[in-house]
Amino acid sequence: MFCVLVWTALPCKAVCAMTQRPEAEDTAPPGLTSAEAASRLLAEGANELPSGERRTKVRILRDVLQEPMLALLLAGGAIYALLGEMGDAAVLMAFACLSVAITLVQEMRSEKVLEALRDLSSPRALVIRDGTRRRIAGREVVRGDLVLLAEGDRIPADALLRAAHDLQADESLLTGEAVPVRKRIARASEDGRALPGGDDLPVVFSGSLVVRGTGLAEVTATGAATGIGRIGQSLASVQVEQPRLYVQTRRIVLVLALAGALVSFGVGGLYAYFRGGWLEAVLAGIAIGMSMLPEEFPVVLAIFMAMGAWRLSKARVLTRRAAAIETLGAATILCTDKTGTLTQNRMTIRQVRLPDGRSFAPERSGTTEPAVSVVLRIGRLACDPQPFDPMEQAFHAAAPDAAPSGLALARSYGLRPGLLAMSQVWRGAEGEPFLVASKGAPEAIAALCRLSAPARKAMSRDVDAMAEAGLRVIAVASGSVAGDLPDGQDGLHPDFIGLVGLADPLRDSVPQAVAECRRAGIAVKMITGDYPVTAAAIAREAGLDGKHPMTGSELDTLDDAALAERLSRCDVFARIMPEQKLRIVDALKARNEVVAMTGDGVNDAPSLKSAHIGIAMGGRGTDVAREASAIVLLDDDFGSIVRAVRLGRRIYDNLRKAAGFIFAVHLPIAGLAIAPLLFGLPVILGPIHIAFLEMVIDPVCSLVFEAEEEEADIMDRPPRSPDARLFSGALIGWSITQGLVAFAAVAAILFWGAERQMPEAELRALTFFTLVVVIIALIFVNRSFRASLAAAVGRPKPALLFVIGTVAGILGVVNVWPVAQGIFRFGPLHGDDLTLTAGAGFGVLLLLEALKPLWHAGRTTAT
Repeated sequence: MFCVLVWTALPCKAVCAMTQRPEAEDTAPPGLTSAEAASRLLAEGANELPSGERRTKVRILRDVLQEPMLALLLAGGAIYALLGEMGDAAVLMAFACLSVAITLVQEMRSEKVLEALRDLSSPRALVIRDGTRRRIAGREVVRGDLVLLAEGDRIPADALLRAAHDLQADESLLTGEAVPVRKRIARASEDGRALPGGDDLPVVFSGSLVVRGTGLAEVTATGAATGIGRIGQSLASVQVEQPRLYVQTRRIVLVLALAGALVSFGVGGLYAYFRGGWLEAVLAGIAIGMSMLPEEFPVVLAIFMAMGAWRLSKARVLTRRAAAIETLGAATILCTDKTGTLTQNRMTIRQVRLPDGRSFAPERSGTTEPAVSVVLRIGRLACDPQPFDPMEQAFHAAAPDAAPSGLALARSYGLRPGLLAMSQVWRGAEGEPFLVASKGAPEAIAALCRLSAPARKAMSRDVDAMAEAGLRVIAVASGSVAGDLPDGQDGLHPDFIGLVGLADPLRDSVPQAVAECRRAGIAVKMITGDYPVTAAAIAREAGLDGKHPMTGSELDTLDDAALAERLSRCDVFARIMPEQKLRIVDALKARNEVVAMTGDGVNDAPSLKSAHIGIAMGGRGTDVAREASAIVLLDDDFGSIVRAVRLGRRIYDNLRKAAGFIFAVHLPIAGLAIAPLLFGLPVILGPIHIAFLEMVIDPVCSLVFEAEEEEADIMDRPPRSPDARLFSGALIGWSITQGLVAFAAVAAILFWGAERQMPEAELRALTFFTLVVVIIALIFVNRSFRASLAAAVGRPKPALLFVIGTVAGILGVVNVWPVAQGIFRFGPLHGDDLTLTAGAGFGVLLLLEALKPLWHAGRTTAT
């Protein structure tokens, strides 16, 4: 066994206590040599977890270049060039480059967000190499390194303790257990293989935090070989749930693209047969294909998700997979961890019980009972003056005015396996006796105070009552010593003065958030590694039932059918291991639930990844938890989940509005591209015109509809069915109705102008302007599900005003600038023509607003 001796970087108290040799010289064990460390680093790799796959700029560009609309734009530009129309070719090429640039910038911004979420570097470590102490990056720690540990250190790798003094570690990130665990020195026969959790293990684990004491540990595993690493590797076998909207969008785009391709070939063939000119026929086919290809769907979906991520980031919520925001709006089950998620992951004193049985809640009542103040003061004096242990921090917070003024620490007696108590002895003024402050497990303090059998029985009864309330109980004792101090605590003989109940308090926002989840039809289930009594108490405080918690041992006895039955009745799961969390999530998914899972620790990572939506707590979460999650709450506020649900539902509603608009708007465009060929009229729309319309439709869908306000009943309705389709029959029917009305209006103008024998250029301009005005009318129709013209025209949004103003400005320029007229092949329009187009658009708006109540009533009845 190694022996640690005194040198300047560690407190003399700590090193002397580890070695029990305060008289030793300033030397240290040699540790690895630099050459040995370099060799192992090269052979075994860095002490870090493998990161996920990153999309390079080249890969993003390749994905963008595979978009079908881009191919059609480039093909149209090439054919115009072959025809000698270099101006038209340049315009289409410009549209193509603009499309690539917009998409490329958006995708690269998304990747930058992901890179920002990978900024969690490994902790630094103090190691002994070549006989000297060195501070190195945690990723450079290798197997066999000697690591010096002190209060506040994050342990960089799994290691075996070779020396320790009163060492305690917070392993809640691995186990979910908020209370620190004791550590002991390893025996010669022990090899460091152990699972985290429980007291008196000789192993410290990567990612855990030293909250008390000091130690020297020999690294036994690094990187992927650590406990954290093994959980991280297991994530590779967990399939990430494919967002349902992406699947639906891909399917509908594929179907419509195939239909559009068939129609394009047919129209091109008819054009060539009736009018001749194969290049012109190909252009006509491309125009039809562009008019029927709903390429806005994937673009709109991506932009809605990105804008949703941006809106959430303003509320301190980051998204790693933006599609999960929409999925969260459909969540039916929210599985939440307790420690650090529902609770604050800090201990507070909730109750003080005096020996006479009276109890007080100092945090709530602000009691001035002198005996309670004495208990809190002695409890603080029994703690380390600068504590890292959360329970000792609670004593300091509860008795801020009890600082040991005029006292000097004379001696500390630490915990030992045979006596789970500690004492601090304070020296006062000259000639006064030493003040003894002791605290520890109730049975240890009872032994230390030599309580009588009746007193022990009364203490045990009080301890049981406090434990049933979910409190962790510490006993406090006080005494004095005149003369020399004894070698052990047994000789102090303090007097028992009270019990202190501590708890990890509930976050203030949790009860309201749980109530709102229930109102929105979302069931909340707590899954924790803590004890059933503690879990049930927290659950009841949060607003859950918590009457019949299921333990991990019970879960192991159930088959899948029995577990599914219990899941419908149980909302608290205690003493749950990581693989059991994963089984619970998978069982809920098997019931066709949309599962959201929150957590912050490594033990949450597999279930975070398996859930439809993984939500990690970012303030104190681990690399593994954040990498496995889809959403990260930077402020660790459980209430932020409700805001994310609200935003998810708003996104889905607005997506339905945008989808309805896209379906509707493509019908008059496609009809206007086909009708002239069927009726022998001049061709109205070419690739340039449709490319211009796409430049209008895209910002309308991605800016105007995304910015729409939420519907009034957004959190008063149950989650939509997991099988519900974005492109439902009702939505498609309503869109077709809108499209037919819009096409009828535009076609009427077209045939009216043809009947009057308007010049071809003026007829094209009049019909195109009417189409644009009708499209603007469709925007207003789809802004709200409710049949209210005031709702459609009112609520002006900057994005809407910007789009309308830009379109009006461009049309005005095209109408008066000869160069633009030449590009679009337009003739000038007059005041009466523009009045006619405005009247057509207003008529479409009024008619569809009158029809909307019928559709809304049918949709409500269907749902």
